[in-house]
Amino acid sequence: MKNKTSFLPREGEAQPSRCPDNSAFKQQRLPAWKPQLTIASVLSSFFLTGAFCLTVGVCLVLSANSVREIQIDYSDKCSDCSKFRENSSNWNKECHCSVNFTLKEDILGDVFMYYGLQNFYQNHRRYVMSRSDAQLLGRNVNIQRSYCAPFSTYRNGTPMAPCGAIANSMFNDTIDLFYSRNSSLIQVPLLRTGNSWWTDKNVKFRNPESYNLSSAFAGTARPPYWQKPAYLLDEEDERNNGYVNDDFIVWMRVSAFATFRNLYRRLRRVRHFAEGLPAGNYTFWISYNFPVARFKGRKHVILSTVVWSGGSNPFLGIAYLVSGTAATLTGFVITGIHLKLRKKKTYFQRQ
Repeated sequence: MKNKTSFLPREGEAQPSRCPDNSAFKQQRLPAWKPQLTIASVLSSFFLTGAFCLTVGVCLVLSANSVREIQIDYSDKCSDCSKFRENSSNWNKECHCSVNFTLKEDILGDVFMYYGLQNFYQNHRRYVMSRSDAQLLGRNVNIQRSYCAPFSTYRNGTPMAPCGAIANSMFNDTIDLFYSRNSSLIQVPLLRTGNSWWTDKNVKFRNPESYNLSSAFAGTARPPYWQKPAYLLDEEDERNNGYVNDDFIVWMRVSAFATFRNLYRRLRRVRHFAEGLPAGNYTFWISYNFPVARFKGRKHVILSTVVWSGGSNPFLGIAYLVSGTAATLTGFVITGIHLKLRKKKTYFQRQ
């Protein structure tokens, strides 16, 4: 064992210095720029910022107002189906209703169909957590250890696929659009795919690996609220089934507010609809499956176009207008204070 005195410096040896090195960085001698805040530079920055925000805000508001949009509430028009769905014994029976409306002007360009829900709270903490991301990636996991309960397994132990309250409450109304032309109804072609984000379709959601999709979901059962298993969500397109179904992916992106809309379909611009939706009489043919009366909700169908700034949402433009107005008013206030103080300073100098 070493002697404690061996750690002490011997006589004649220099003690180690604790001072930092004599360098520009450690001695804080690096060149620096300190702005000289003059009244001209301060006022110019406020007025330029205000002018920029006001210009951008006006452009965004005008762009949002140029969006063509029609919104139809079908909650009351399908009241018979709503009462029919409130009886849980009718879960496997179909109920249809139709809603007529008229477009007075053409809606040109790309047209998007949304479904809207009102008074449906997706922001509850337990609701948001009720999912298994590992299961949605196609992995073989024990969902009993996830947050999916009580929508994880049935009483006989069969796991649900997909599990969780979000998946179980998926919007499942079927909405078709028909165009009345020359006393005949023409079904408007709508695209079922391409409505979700690329990252969702290719990164966040994956189907289990198997030689076919039905065998991949073998040993599991659909959620209680669903009418079809996950591998039969889209019977027209095999690639749009399972966890990578576009309608399912869009629904799993929960909303922060009680009133929201989700993208449902896109217009396929062919034949009579190559330029968009022509003016005339239309009919929504709805297979009513999603009851909303118990929580006093409302359901809407929205047809809308988009512009370079997005859809019909003026919030960003209003935010820029408010910021620009605040910056401009602040500039005028500072100008008034400066002129008042300069006048007072000149008065005292004359005295």
